[in-house]
Amino acid sequence: MIDDATMLAIATLVAKLFELGGIGVIVFGALFAVGVLVRSIVIRTAGGEDRVAVFRRMLGRAILTGLELLVAADIIRTVALDPTLQSVLVLGLIVIIRTFLSFSLEVEIDGRWPWQKKPDDGAGKAPS
Repeated sequence: MIDDATMLAIATLVAKLFELGGIGVIVFGALFAVGVLVRSIVIRTAGGEDRVAVFRRMLGRAILTGLELLVAADIIRTVALDPTLQSVLVLGLIVIIRTFLSFSLEVEIDGRWPWQKKPDDGAGKAPS
């Protein structure tokens, strides 16, 4: 059986790993998106507006994924390490802010609310 001190040490380590993962995803995702943008400018693979749209989509996805990992770290830290009413309220506020950011980024990336249907691209329709 694992004692309480060991469990707290493991929970602290896991929370820190999730935080590092979240930060890493955001940083590396941003760098990757910039690299793809620069490559598309140098090679001229797509139009100017398409390049920016691809960059924004990639950057937004990296930020969303990083935020998810950071929230997971906050949940672990709150539940396992500091389960006080104040820390739970702070976690609730963080989750509300993250949800607002996620919805805002989703609208920026896809141009629609997450609950709206994707626009029909005409695929699968019979020709008239």
